[in-house]
Amino acid sequence: MSKKLVPPFTKEIALLKVRAAQDAWNSKDPVRCSMAYTPDSKWRNRDRFIQGREQIVQFLTDKWKHELDYKLRKHYFCHSEDRIAVTFQYEYRTKDGKWFRAYGNENWTFDKDGLMKTRNASINDVEISESERKITEEGDFAPSGVDR
Repeated sequence: MSKKLVPPFTKEIALLKVRAAQDAWNSKDPVRCSMAYTPDSKWRNRDRFIQGREQIVQFLTDKWKHELDYKLRKHYFCHSEDRIAVTFQYEYRTKDGKWFRAYGNENWTFDKDGLMKTRNASINDVEISESERKITEEGDFAPSGVDR
């Protein structure tokens, strides 16, 4: 990427940040993901409070051990000078073969170098059948609000 993804954000830069986050999470590489955050980054993820890259790596490692076939789509909602808000959906399968779709919102705050200082995520899971999956291959996904 030739553009620096640092504040102050334009809509173009915010959209690129959202895509970069989506790509990193879909890699399912906890270390790669953690490098987008400040060393002391603070998260609220559902009912969990996480601080720092070491805890981020552990959280994501555990997450992807339990959320198999994980595929995520993030959607830009709005931005300001150093903040971005997104909505997202992701799908995963549990070890016992049940499928879920998670719906959520995230609010991000960045430092001057473009690293995320805070991530607040509100997420809800809905059990789905395998035939109800929407996110199957890279690029496949039709966002549709709050449908099931």
